[in-house]
Amino acid sequence: GRSEPMLAVFKMIETVARTNSTILLTGESGTGKGLVAQAIHFHSLRREKPMVSLNCGAVPEALLESELFGHMRGAFTSADSNKKGLIEVAEKGTIFLDEIGEMPAVMQVKLLRVLQERRFRRVGGLEELQADIRVIAATNQDLTKLVAEGRFREDLYYRINVIPIALPPLRERLEDIPLLAEYFLAKYAEQMEKSVSVIAHEAMQLLMKHDWPGNIRELENVIERAVALEATAAVLPDSLPSHIRGGAANDAQRSAGSSSEALPDSGFDLEAHVQEIERNYIAEALKRAGGVQVKAAELLGMSFRSFRYYVKKYNLR
Repeated sequence: GRSEPMLAVFKMIETVARTNSTILLTGESGTGKGLVAQAIHFHSLRREKPMVSLNCGAVPEALLESELFGHMRGAFTSADSNKKGLIEVAEKGTIFLDEIGEMPAVMQVKLLRVLQERRFRRVGGLEELQADIRVIAATNQDLTKLVAEGRFREDLYYRINVIPIALPPLRERLEDIPLLAEYFLAKYAEQMEKSVSVIAHEAMQLLMKHDWPGNIRELENVIERAVALEATAAVLPDSLPSHIRGGAANDAQRSAGSSSEALPDSGFDLEAHVQEIERNYIAEALKRAGGVQVKAAELLGMSFRSFRYYVKKYNLR
């Protein structure tokens, strides 16, 4: 990116990379927190040592401790040999703890001890092991709110929030969309061995107008889809999903125009009404697709990542 918000992020990476301070990356899903963590490690004094990653929300609570700290043979039923945890694997390197807001309370206590004392034990072990690691944590949640609600330890929050770096959503760095879109275009054109080399002006204008709830991850998905579908040398508007082209919005506008008499004299909360309609369509698509989100997204002409964003937004299952 070349936008001011991203130039500020790049400057911060350059400033903090060579320190050993713990870093907290915040930002919406799909803004590139994992890539920033990699950039910090690559420019650090630990770059010759491993960088390992753990998604704290993707590992079952019963396995998270073993995954992080390792275990000794016989520590539990399936532990038939000693195993190193990610902290041990990352010795003298970097460990990236993604979605740290999802970490269970018991594990928060144990991670706090590692950050304070730089020592840990494997599950079922007695020996204290050294933890010479650099910790980078990331979350798309408001940790201060989780602290206030008692769902995240305040002392751990201050331990990981030594150097905060906030990543801007794509809608706040619109000038970077052409640069990112062209990068993904070249990437997927090469992968698919297609001669698609440019994005038509009309298509780029549509990309610039979209609000990108799924951020850069959604943009990448849209460009990958466009390259796969495009039969010409340029990405045309027809190769973009309908929600990018604005078909659904136009239909809704026409519908609203033809039923203006439905507007109460006293008015009403339009945003809440639209969200309710949106939620109902998402729920109905999920129902028709038997809960398969990929199929449900296709029913609504949406990318899978955009659909997943709305499922999470409306807390649907």
